[in-house]
Amino acid sequence: MKNIMQKRLAIFGSTGSIGTQALDVIRANPELFSAEVLTAQTNDTLLVEQALEFRPNVVVIGDESKYKKVKEALGHTDVKVFAGEQALAETAAMDCYDMMLAAIVGYAGLQPTLKAVENGKAIGLANKETLVVAGDIVMDLAIRHKAPVIPVDSEHSAIFQCMVGESFNPIEKIILTASGGPFRGRKPNFLVNVKRDHALQHPNWSMGAKITIDSATLMNKGLEMIEAKWLFNLKPERIQVVIHPQSIIHSMVQFEDGSIKAQMGLPDMKLPIQYAMAFPKRLKNNYPRFDFRKYEQLTFEEPDLRTFRNLALAIEALHKGGNLPCILNAANEIAVWAFLKNRIGFLDMMAVVEQAMQKVKFIEKPTLNDYLETDLDAREFAASLIKL
Repeated sequence: MKNIMQKRLAIFGSTGSIGTQALDVIRANPELFSAEVLTAQTNDTLLVEQALEFRPNVVVIGDESKYKKVKEALGHTDVKVFAGEQALAETAAMDCYDMMLAAIVGYAGLQPTLKAVENGKAIGLANKETLVVAGDIVMDLAIRHKAPVIPVDSEHSAIFQCMVGESFNPIEKIILTASGGPFRGRKPNFLVNVKRDHALQHPNWSMGAKITIDSATLMNKGLEMIEAKWLFNLKPERIQVVIHPQSIIHSMVQFEDGSIKAQMGLPDMKLPIQYAMAFPKRLKNNYPRFDFRKYEQLTFEEPDLRTFRNLALAIEALHKGGNLPCILNAANEIAVWAFLKNRIGFLDMMAVVEQAMQKVKFIEKPTLNDYLETDLDAREFAASLIKL
């Protein structure tokens, strides 16, 4: 029997990098957390493995062709098995959990998160694309349905932690830090020859393929700027990015008196995951600790917007608003997919995003349906450029 004092978690994207680390946190704190819902898109083997260990109430496999295999593998248990996109949204609306960890990669995470918010569930948000695509709608719903949104991204978690206890103190600006990725300091004549495997070698963080490529192009930092606008209700000019190669300071908040608070620690995603899951408590753990004596210096520099144009494009989308961030995100998802399949080059990804932003119809005040149509249009346009 499950402890009624446990926080019941629905991990949407349980087989990905964030999801598997969240399950590590549950493993280490079984008296505090239970996994009530686990979902995966295609990795049925790991999903079944997780379900057999954690015995959730529900599992959902997004790829309907794998439903039978998952169902049969869990047939001797009382775990309910569903499949498909609609099942993801319906499961998100269930009452069997307290908090959703929104860790589905990309645009696919939007609909389940909206359903959870509509039902007043707490959201541990690891899917930045949800706010990039439709931040105005998601945060408005969260306020109306009293659904707390707690960031899981290390940078936004850092900002969130710095703001605890500062609710009456206006923010002058926030400073998002970026490692600069594996190609920091490189110029276009080097980047034109970059291959998939080289781009997947991040210097500091261990992440999934999509976010690792986004980090290499600095698109990830651009998406984080847009996400921060909605999470913290900030004007674009109050959001700054600085390159910090050591990835020890995860982000900073400057208040109107000029004071700056920074959240620091070794680059380990389990920390912000655990913080979001246990908020407002901090849980004791045995993760490696940062030691100032082992670092001679922490350095900072301006991002190179001319070489890494994705960040410049994201800043443009941040300032212009409307459905432009949705166009940016959709085109980028197609471009990254094509790069990972060796269909286009590293710099081609930026060209695809830029052309989509120029050609796909701009809508200043989009509805949810506008966002859905924009996403489809931008994907089709980007695919046509790549000739998929």
